Amino acid sequence: QVNLVESGGGLVQAGGSLRVSCAASGRTFSGYATGWFRQAPGKEREFVAGISWSGGSTAYGDSVKGRFTISRDNAKKMVYLQMNSLKPEDTAVYYCAAKIGPVWTQPGRYDYWGQGTQVTVSS
Repeated sequence: QVNLVESGGGLVQAGGSLRVSCAASGRTFSGYATGWFRQAPGKEREFVAGISWSGGSTAYGDSVKGRFTISRDNAKKMVYLQMNSLKPEDTAVYYCAAKIGPVWTQPGRYDYWGQGTQVTVSS
């Protein structure tokens, strides 16, 4: 069992930056890839970024490439999403999720989810 808790969401102006964090707890976090997803009202859950357990492999959704950076600190059981050059269309609830093995972009592949943190970007 892996428990995930997101934090760091909030309100930011367009062009600004924000970092959201995901804290993992539970029996073990070893070997788990972690993904960040987001969901805006009336829209499907969208893959934002993913990182392998080692941190050696990352993936990004097309809409955030070059603006967002995912990273992790396994000693602290933390995963981060640094978001720069934010746009109003980035407004959504951001979720972190974990799964054994490699990163996948499909949310159905992930076994554990956090409760989400709201990110709002004003224009």
